[in-house]
Amino acid sequence: MRTIADSVHRLLSDQVEAVPEFKAWYKVQETSITGHNGAEFLYTGLRAIDADKIKSYEGCDVAWVEEGQVLSKRSLDILIPTIRADSSEIWITLNPELDTDEVYTRFIGSTPPPRSWVQRVTWRDNPWFPAVLEEERQTMLARDPVEYEHVWEGRPRTVVAGAIYATEVTGMIESRRVRRVPYDPRLLVHTIWDLGWNDQTSIIFAQRLHSEVSIIDYEEESFLRYDQWAKRLKDKDYVYGSHWLPHDGGHKTQAGKGISAQDTLKRLLGMKPKLIPKPAVKEDTIKAARMLFPRVYMDEDKAARLLLCLKRYRRGVPESTGEPGKPLHDEYSHGADTFGGLATIVDKLGNETDAPVVRVVEHTPLDRGMGM
Repeated sequence: MRTIADSVHRLLSDQVEAVPEFKAWYKVQETSITGHNGAEFLYTGLRAIDADKIKSYEGCDVAWVEEGQVLSKRSLDILIPTIRADSSEIWITLNPELDTDEVYTRFIGSTPPPRSWVQRVTWRDNPWFPAVLEEERQTMLARDPVEYEHVWEGRPRTVVAGAIYATEVTGMIESRRVRRVPYDPRLLVHTIWDLGWNDQTSIIFAQRLHSEVSIIDYEEESFLRYDQWAKRLKDKDYVYGSHWLPHDGGHKTQAGKGISAQDTLKRLLGMKPKLIPKPAVKEDTIKAARMLFPRVYMDEDKAARLLLCLKRYRRGVPESTGEPGKPLHDEYSHGADTFGGLATIVDKLGNETDAPVVRVVEHTPLDRGMGM
């Protein structure tokens, strides 16, 4: 939630007003609800930017997280140890979005942690299920049985609704091209970057043999310097062929007076990174990415985050028009942009190194009679 209007405050307030026993016990205020015994309902956001704020809620007995499908690992890792009062509980309610979401993988898709209780609830469990909803349910079942499984039966989607690469990602998964893809020591590894600082820097590690492209690894993190990234690359047991930066990686910092990312990484990596050409329009990169998908094999573990980014890469839909617009710039767009960069230059990836070759010539003494 970002505002009190996004919270369940209105829902709880309506229930207090509707039940006489509750109305006599609780007092509804503008942003909270209090009880005669000192109980208090408070609200806060659990988006990544607000996660640190919940540390002040350590005295809470019960934390209810609504829309739990959007919880990040960082938020969950902060929330769980924060709610630590005796006999305290954390309730998470959600309609699963993807089977790779943090709450789903941690509590539903695998063995739940000790002292956890998981319950699947559908329309069948609602004793007050009205006829108008039954009519709507039957209509969707007939019109769109795939979406019906998500909306009415609580099954996770393969990709988010409106994902740009929905068909391509689904096809890659169904054809079992998301699997273990080991490093091939006979081929060079090429890196494709999307640069960031507050936003993530994303790096794809790819190998190419003929038309097939293997994505064997993926890195994504914020607030790492170029020397730290260089060390991370050198710590991997790969033989590199080329490094590719986005077109602005060649721009000088400090209004042209400084040094570019390309120059910095040349010194740190021992070879000059190449620049991915700037597309005329964003849609050109998306078209290139669509063409690349049928050629790609992706490691299911090391590139899991990249796959999630491709599943969640979608367009913004303005409320004023309701029509899909430009791709959203969010935490998932960096990985998708890196994949688009790979698609732009994929046919330039070879298995001959770009590193300088040092030729060693055996020295042969010249004839002493020539005075040399």
